[in-house]
Amino acid sequence: MRREPRTPITLAIALVTGAALMAQQAPPPTTQAVVLKGKAPVSNEVLKVKLPRPGEVDLANGAHLMVLEDHRAPQVSFTISMPGGGGYFDPADMIGLASATASLMREGTATKTSAQMSEQLETMAASVGAGAGLTSVDATLSGSSLTENFQQTLAMAADVLLHPTFPEDELGRYKQRIKPGLVQQRSSPNFLGAELYQRLVYGTHPASRISATAESIDKITRDAMVQWHAAHFVPDHALISISGDITLADAKRAFEAALTTWKKSAGSTGAIGEPPTMGPGRVSFIARPGSVQTTLMVGTQAISRTDPDYDAFMVMNKVLGDGPTGRLFTHLREEKGYTYGASSALGASRWRGDWLASLDVRTDVTEPAIKDLMAEIARMRDETIPQKDFDNAKRAMIATFALRLESPAAVLSNFVTARTYQFPLDYWDKYPERINAVTQAQALAVAKKYLDPKRLNIIAVGDPKVADVFKQFGTLELYDANGKPVVK
Repeated sequence: MRREPRTPITLAIALVTGAALMAQQAPPPTTQAVVLKGKAPVSNEVLKVKLPRPGEVDLANGAHLMVLEDHRAPQVSFTISMPGGGGYFDPADMIGLASATASLMREGTATKTSAQMSEQLETMAASVGAGAGLTSVDATLSGSSLTENFQQTLAMAADVLLHPTFPEDELGRYKQRIKPGLVQQRSSPNFLGAELYQRLVYGTHPASRISATAESIDKITRDAMVQWHAAHFVPDHALISISGDITLADAKRAFEAALTTWKKSAGSTGAIGEPPTMGPGRVSFIARPGSVQTTLMVGTQAISRTDPDYDAFMVMNKVLGDGPTGRLFTHLREEKGYTYGASSALGASRWRGDWLASLDVRTDVTEPAIKDLMAEIARMRDETIPQKDFDNAKRAMIATFALRLESPAAVLSNFVTARTYQFPLDYWDKYPERINAVTQAQALAVAKKYLDPKRLNIIAVGDPKVADVFKQFGTLELYDANGKPVVK
């Protein structure tokens, strides 16, 4: 009897069926899913670097110009950072004003409409945009283009910076775009958890802001944006950073010519303050009936970017939760299968920042997941990191740093950071040396100091049926999905 050939459909069915049978017969997977073979070539030599220095000069209007030349590709990128223009300084009753102002600058100038600008930029394969984060100190205006189109791109960027018209119809469309998202985000457990977490860690400090509200967006007017732009998009303390196929002399001539009418204002950049010292850690549960997952967050107030503990803190966190080789990822995802990802991070800025570990788990494994998370934090606090793990973490940090040096923009960003925080000129040259010098004792001391269980805020968002799980960690505070305390 002749055998009929299989069609693609019957072949696919056969393959799936066979795979299913094999899966039924196969032994269950081991919980030890990650095996670090340690066979990659490793050098014990400390990386020696000397970064190329940017050229620097002050412009007549007070702006400072930094240029890092790289003529390997015919491209130029630039950013103008203006301290005082970020959302950190938003009026308390108009959160989102700085972000709206920056966004609307690109939507029309005295000579071009938004559509005309977009068309011209697309033709040149260039970009121009402005931004101001909700907790950022600075507002920025950025541009990128091929070298041959740099002058035209800069001219457009200067037009956006100096002559935005803030059209009423564009403001209306901006509000229509953004307001539905402000409502919709409240359905996200990660947003609800972050909202409460920021409030617990930062109090009323501007760093506690996670989002504007529909009410604050409604209060934004064209006049408010015009006034904000005039007061904060000024050159007095601005930093113009440029990388790519251009010299310092050419950049200076180009920016002075394009920004001849950008004059000093003698205004203040605004004061930056520390958040209030956080009180004892708390245990909080935000109820979302019917949720199939529990969002877990454990964090605390930490350090600023200039704190002497910064390098040791970063090494400690690399071992604990930074990346797929961190203990949190390895244990909670690979070994236990509670989650798709678990991580921790230090957020250190000009003010005292925070450290946060977070993950999402299935509702039915909420209790073992939070217990294992807290156990890993306790292990970091109570045990010296084994030498091999410690050395691997430091090598990974230095290797990541070295890879970033391939990008001129990344190298220049290092010098912008050094200028922002007033680090020594050789700060980044010595980065590998500093990281390599961090000791196990220092990492342990940092963990003991900042991951003290009395300082940790535990926040969970999920189905109320698992709320009682968290009573074992302290007095439980309940909140509804609007972030309001539930009074029993």
